[in-house]
Amino acid sequence: MLRDIKIGSNVIGKNHPAYIIAEAGVNHNGKLDIALELIRNAKKIGANCIKFQTFKADAVVTKDAPKADYQLKVTDQKESQYEMLKALELSFDSYQTILEECKSVGVDFLSTPYNKEDVDFLMELGVNAFKIASGQLIELDFLKYVAGKKLPIILSTGMGTLSEVSRAVETIRGEGNEEIVLLQCVTNYPADVEDANVKAMPAMGRALNIIYGYSDHVPSNYAAYASVALGAKVIEKHFTLDTEMTGPDHSSSLDVDDFQELIHGIRSVERSLGSPYKKPSNVEVANSKGMRRSIVFAEDLPKGTVLKEEHFTFKRPSVGLKPELLDYFIGKITAIEVTKDTFLGFHHVNWKNENS
Repeated sequence: MLRDIKIGSNVIGKNHPAYIIAEAGVNHNGKLDIALELIRNAKKIGANCIKFQTFKADAVVTKDAPKADYQLKVTDQKESQYEMLKALELSFDSYQTILEECKSVGVDFLSTPYNKEDVDFLMELGVNAFKIASGQLIELDFLKYVAGKKLPIILSTGMGTLSEVSRAVETIRGEGNEEIVLLQCVTNYPADVEDANVKAMPAMGRALNIIYGYSDHVPSNYAAYASVALGAKVIEKHFTLDTEMTGPDHSSSLDVDDFQELIHGIRSVERSLGSPYKKPSNVEVANSKGMRRSIVFAEDLPKGTVLKEEHFTFKRPSVGLKPELLDYFIGKITAIEVTKDTFLGFHHVNWKNENS
């Protein structure tokens, strides 16, 4: 039995709505005022959480590291990855203001650390959980360090195999930390819907007995909706104020209106799922009277008629005997005269007739 995971005032678990993360990431462009505006909009549209990335460029990439292909397409090709990330840093002092704003508006704060110093800083800040990026899935020493903080961990699994995911989970559990959520993820920005592979989520869930979700990089919302139908309990997607802003992730993010539509769609999908029990809804029970049919006589018949199948038909409404009872009347004799379209009743036949 999977136990629920609590983050802030929200609960992630089998019997709870999907926990929706608006991934601000670096879409603040290194500016605190944009970060605060992202927080306020995340709350306004109904996200449970807004997530940032806590890093120092010096600790993440070498000075001459090339950009990823997707980054080259949407940023200055002459700029190194280091220069790009350096411009996207937030000062550590800014995070206190960000956390306070999240608390003020009532949305959870998460941030992705990239090294142990980032983890320590976030712990001092007072975070409730950690979100670990796909790139760190195979960094077992780092995962062990994060797990030792005894906070919930949401772990993306992009680029990973099931064996790599299993080793990561074993490492975290080895530190006595069972509060783990795995996110299926495709490490491409944007990702093709054909690569989403959302069926991997329940496969990981069964194999590792773990809560799962989906980190979505597909431009449309179809994969996110499908993942919710397959049991995803966390949905993450990039969030921006304007997809036309300069930066590596804006063009593959959802703006405020589109993210609100994503959330509306997720909640609608959840409402549509119902329960695993097949039964009519209350409105179907009410509608069944007018939509289902009863047994009626197909023609006028005198008293004493031996009843045959052709003497009956089925017509709406469902106020008489059900069609499934017809066989009980075949071969019986009418006890009274009947007219066409009369609803069949038990009083219409002679049940004691020895010849029936």
